[in-house]
Amino acid sequence: MRYDELFIGGAWQRPSADRRIEVVSPHTETTIAHVAAAAPADVDLAVEAARTAFDSGPWSRTSPAERIDVVRGLADIYGARRADMAELITSEIGAPISFAQRAQVALPWTMMKAFCDLAQTYPWQETRPGLYGSGITILREPVGVVAAVVPWNMPQFLIATKLIPALLAGCTVVLKPAPESPLNALLLAELIAHSELPPGVVSVLPGDGAVGEHLVRHPGVDKVSFTGSTAAGKAVAAACAENLRRVSLELGGKSAAIVLDDADPATVATGVRSASLSNSGQICNALTRILVPRERAAEFTDALAAEVSALVVGDPTDSGTQVGPLVAQRQQQRVAGYLERGVREGARVVTGGSGMPDGCDRGWYVKPTLFDQADNSMVIAREEIFGPVLTVIAYDNVGEAVAIANDSDYGLAGSVFTADTDRGLAIAAKIRTGTFGVNQGYTMDPFAPFGGVKASGYGRELGREGIDGYTDTKSISVAVGHNPTSVAAKQDPATAAAGKGA
Repeated sequence: MRYDELFIGGAWQRPSADRRIEVVSPHTETTIAHVAAAAPADVDLAVEAARTAFDSGPWSRTSPAERIDVVRGLADIYGARRADMAELITSEIGAPISFAQRAQVALPWTMMKAFCDLAQTYPWQETRPGLYGSGITILREPVGVVAAVVPWNMPQFLIATKLIPALLAGCTVVLKPAPESPLNALLLAELIAHSELPPGVVSVLPGDGAVGEHLVRHPGVDKVSFTGSTAAGKAVAAACAENLRRVSLELGGKSAAIVLDDADPATVATGVRSASLSNSGQICNALTRILVPRERAAEFTDALAAEVSALVVGDPTDSGTQVGPLVAQRQQQRVAGYLERGVREGARVVTGGSGMPDGCDRGWYVKPTLFDQADNSMVIAREEIFGPVLTVIAYDNVGEAVAIANDSDYGLAGSVFTADTDRGLAIAAKIRTGTFGVNQGYTMDPFAPFGGVKASGYGRELGREGIDGYTDTKSISVAVGHNPTSVAAKQDPATAAAGKGA
């Protein structure tokens, strides 16, 4: 892997400035790598390469079938390096290796192939009858140069949700990974270099916030796809609004799990553990507010406490570890501040709390923590903590539970646990979120659109909608009495090929 170079326009190049990113292990607190960091001048080069590749290169003019074949080839290359990718992610962000192998790598690999399947049936061209008798042809064309900005917590998963549909749509992409997790992105660049993607189509630029801002504001970019905090998302949206640039935002969450009175405590506890504490709680759609019926609160709290206290915390490279360190010392300190705030506001620590977990004498660890005796006005119930912290809130009736779940600035995900699926679906219809699960945390199915409402952002990733976000829709009216086989064929042979689909 080339730590001293940047991947610009499909080729490895020396950076324009002597900038370095120090990659520190969250487990050992020691430096594990130094990599080249991009500067604004490198962004300019990457966008220029992407612009040229899109405007005059072959990629945007190939048929969907050809693009699908190339992306499938990339997926094959990726699949052969899954073990290496998982190890890198564990080393740089502290994700337990079992989780890295499954969710951080195997899931993105599956998504690559699933997106190719979706692209085969995607309506790249369709015809509709017009109201006035003329035929209407609808073309879905690539939006252009895409700036894809991803955070550190689920790097390969989040890269795949942006890069793969953008490529299948015929876009070119400048990818900016977070400075905390550049190694996995550089390995991906290496794999792309061995694929059949044409020059200029993909660039990978690790860098800081200033580099991301320069990329987002760059006049050569047609669309920004951003995943990160709500505060940063607002700044991205404002920057894009200045130039009427297309933007999609996948931001924070404070999701609620509504536990109904007919649910089984053990089943709830197991489901919440999986949906809330994976990746050490550093997932945006984690179920962190657990709403339980007051008359059974003790049962559900005890079951949750048993699951949380039994979690294995420690070395993320150990296959038996369930909770690793947080990504950085600042994140450890931030979560510790929430633990202290929760106690000050009157919540009770059922298990966990302040201090290092047993057996951890170094690393950026926090104890998996469960609060109860909380209400929805507390900071621990309103702000995204992004750590292994759950808050139990009791309710008196289902109407109140729905109101509490909806009483949030966020609207990314949620869930309901019940013995009656129809009852659960009725609850799901009343919750204002972009995604929802019944008797599980929200499942990241590659065929299901994912995204939020309110302060959780807008736009959708995954599913057919994940491809929609990287296309522009063009409608063409055809005069009455004329019915060519393909309107696109009369205009541009390459567009005609794209219209025929796979």
